[in-house]
Amino acid sequence: MKKSLLIVDDEPSICLILEHYFGNDFQVVVKSNGLEAMNWLEQGNNPDAIVADYDMPLMDGPDFIRQVRASSRYRDVGMIILSGKDSTSDKIKCLKLGADDYMVKPFNPEELSLRIQNILNRIRV
Repeated sequence: MKKSLLIVDDEPSICLILEHYFGNDFQVVVKSNGLEAMNWLEQGNNPDAIVADYDMPLMDGPDFIRQVRASSRYRDVGMIILSGKDSTSDKIKCLKLGADDYMVKPFNPEELSLRIQNILNRIRV
């Protein structure tokens, strides 16, 4: 059975690229903002890893991290934040809130894949 990957991004092109790139190895679920993703999680879905955008409508990346990490059910799910900002303070904020990694857009999907795999190997999903 494939591991599941939740992608949360309001940019359709990013979602399409990630869905295409990871579709062979993961069951990919795409949500367009943090609120939609939280609703999906609260329905009992349990992804193995999450890739989320920093800047999203309705619930941004930092708020999404807070919400996910507040739940004991999702505390150990691997999470990588993607952002168009290469700000050290944004990176530190996300990592302090509980993100496992932070990558700046544009990004290399192969590098993202390796980072996801390293997180999954570490938490042994």
